[in-house]
Amino acid sequence: DVQLQASGGGLVQAGGSLRLSCAVSGFAFDGAAIGWFRQVPGKEREGVSCITSHLGHTYYAESVAGRFTISSDNAKNMVFLQMNSLKPEDTAVYYCAVADWFPGVVSSMNPATYPYWGRGTQVTVSS
Repeated sequence: DVQLQASGGGLVQAGGSLRLSCAVSGFAFDGAAIGWFRQVPGKEREGVSCITSHLGHTYYAESVAGRFTISSDNAKNMVFLQMNSLKPEDTAVYYCAVADWFPGVVSSMNPATYPYWGRGTQVTVSS
């Protein structure tokens, strides 16, 4: 069974930072793509960032580029999302997801590309 567990969410003031973690089990990281997504009630889930496990290539949504940093620890099957300079519009439930291979730059931000998902973690940024 593939299992993902996201953690690290919380309440933070605008301008603050949070670090999300995603623990993955039952899944081989080799060649995989691991993504972070977020969703606000009433809106579609959107891609935030993606990392390829093999070469560590990273991709970001325009709305978070320069503020968020994705990283991975392949030995521990962990993926992280360092979120700095947080804004109220970053408030959402954040999810991590994995795909067996990198689907390409455009598809890496498409939730439909990822078959495995964890439960989300709530991030709330107050103004």
